[in-house]
Amino acid sequence: MKRFILPILVAIVGLISPSLVQAEILAMLNYETKPEQTVRREGLAIIDVDPKSPTFAKILMDIPLPPDLIAHHIFYNRDTSKAYVTALGKSILHVLDLRRFPYRMKAVEVQDCKVGEDVVFSEDNRTWYLTCMGSNNVIMGDAVTDKPLKTIAAPLPGPPFISHPHGIGIHSGIDRILITSTIMPGDLADAGETITVLEARSGKVLSTHKVSLKPSPSKAAPVEVMFSPQTSSPVAHITNMLEATLWSGVWNSQSKDFSFQQIDDYGPRGQGVALEMLYNKKGDRLYVTTAKPGHVNVYDNSDPQQYRQSPDHQHDYARRPRGCRGNDHRPGSQKRKSSVNAQGLVEAVAFESSTGRGDVFPSDQSSGRPYHQHAGRHAVEWSVEHSNQRF
Repeated sequence: MKRFILPILVAIVGLISPSLVQAEILAMLNYETKPEQTVRREGLAIIDVDPKSPTFAKILMDIPLPPDLIAHHIFYNRDTSKAYVTALGKSILHVLDLRRFPYRMKAVEVQDCKVGEDVVFSEDNRTWYLTCMGSNNVIMGDAVTDKPLKTIAAPLPGPPFISHPHGIGIHSGIDRILITSTIMPGDLADAGETITVLEARSGKVLSTHKVSLKPSPSKAAPVEVMFSPQTSSPVAHITNMLEATLWSGVWNSQSKDFSFQQIDDYGPRGQGVALEMLYNKKGDRLYVTTAKPGHVNVYDNSDPQQYRQSPDHQHDYARRPRGCRGNDHRPGSQKRKSSVNAQGLVEAVAFESSTGRGDVFPSDQSSGRPYHQHAGRHAVEWSVEHSNQRF
């Protein structure tokens, strides 16, 4: 994707002391020097983000990365024993061993992967899946040895097909993976409009589904997909980046497939570029960010399968001011809790997810990502120049 100046991609981490009496709230982020600087640097920084800490906002550790890597996103495995760093510039996945201090990092070659994006992990924590937006494939790897096992590809026109995959969600309970068809790296005009379903254990490509109500090519650019946690029947949420809509995919246990439907449209509320999602630990709140001009939409996710868009839903929420508080409990309504600015999200995440402090670290069993990684990488993603943001 397009490069931006000094990226700050944050993954909040809680480190619990052996006594369990006191815990730290730390954030891991990747950084790079500005383009005009002669000597280029990249690295990972660990920062204290606990407002009550005497070292609040200070860098506690600086871990160097290759200066030509173009590090992108940080993902934790299910037990947060490892952190995985994807890269746009090289076919390398860096793995940070968090069980040993000082941390050890190794570079894993993924030769078939160009423009590495997102990583998810199987429920047993033994397999990882890496989306490669530049090479139109998904790499399946051994999460114990961190060696690539298989390259999953399905060329156009299909269907099914895999094209410019970015977002990925896994549900081991039904042995399914969902991946997005986003954009050709560096070319927003070449945007996808589909979700592709894989069989998780085998990597078999099963089906491809359009997630836009507009005529093809809609250029909706679905960018992220995540399974809602703690649901009786699997439900996934999908953000369409360029179309600025939110979709859901509901699993049918009888037919063994998904039905997809639009559940919100951000355009009438003056919002564009739908991006990231997170759920709170309880799973009854869904947070969705839009980058233009910058909002966080908070949904009542207590019953994800009841999400339906009422006929006047768009108009109703278009009237609501930024930062509003309130619920729409009409039958068939989306039940969007509120729309808040970035500061509101930080406060909401701190309250919703960090209460108790010792609960900072548990992972979301449906997605394979820690809750606080959602809070950081998936919900709060800043850049100095938003117009040059990469995703």
